[in-house]
Amino acid sequence: MELIRPGIFIDFIAYRKYAYLVSGVLIALSIVSIFLVKGLNYGIDFSGGLDLQVAFKERVKTEDVRAAMRKAGLEGASIQSISGGGRENEYLVRMQKISEDPKQSVTTVAEDALFKAFGKDKVDVRRAEVVGAAVSKDLKTKGLLSIVYACIGLLVYIWVRFEFSYSLGAIAALIHDVTITLGVFSLLGKEISLTIIAALLTIIGYSLNDTIVIFDRIRENVKKEAANLDLAHVMSQSISQTLSRTVLTSFTVFLVALCLFLLGGNVIHDFAFAMIVGVVTGTYSSIFIASPVVLAVSRGKK
Repeated sequence: MELIRPGIFIDFIAYRKYAYLVSGVLIALSIVSIFLVKGLNYGIDFSGGLDLQVAFKERVKTEDVRAAMRKAGLEGASIQSISGGGRENEYLVRMQKISEDPKQSVTTVAEDALFKAFGKDKVDVRRAEVVGAAVSKDLKTKGLLSIVYACIGLLVYIWVRFEFSYSLGAIAALIHDVTITLGVFSLLGKEISLTIIAALLTIIGYSLNDTIVIFDRIRENVKKEAANLDLAHVMSQSISQTLSRTVLTSFTVFLVALCLFLLGGNVIHDFAFAMIVGVVTGTYSSIFIASPVVLAVSRGKK
């Protein structure tokens, strides 16, 4: 299936300065938001706390649920309505700072408070998760290291399969995608959890797959043009030749992620959103970031 006319040539490399400007602005905004303004909103996986999902058989107000938590001594509980999509009178009760009482768990305290306030037969506890401070710190460290190790492994893989300049281009694109995705999450105040780490690793794999397809075509065309090589022209030609495949793959993944975002429910909502952002940035970086970085490094060697 060809979405783009075969034989088309677009001089993508000629627009690399504009791409650098756009990416530079987006990355700068992301870094400012992450480190100076809003920061990252860590979920209980990384910050510790209580995550309780409950459904009520009768209509209940958010203020009533908060009052029940307050009476039980659970001050500062965040109450979020997640009704809709087939769910009625359903709430998410969250607390990020909890005291670990060896005699009675915070989950039991929260559940007993709801049973007492609304009646045990009218409250359905759908999900209850508690993560301690030590565990959350360990998960946070391992989540960050998983991304770092993935990038290092991919750096070595691309270096062995192609050249060192290609590995720098691929890693630059991956860092670009992850930074912008985290920046969007920071700006929107969305939670960073283990699910989002999984989404980031998926984005890294997806972006790298697109980049390798383009790099393979560049290598093939470089061999053909070895006698009179214009690397910038070869790169634009290679990206143009693989453009139909890139657009088709990206569109299908984007469509699936969009369906999950709209219809998948609260549990998978943020994962799907991360995938949507990642697919867009990954496609963009494969075309406008990875190859131009390789070109800049290759020219710098001369």
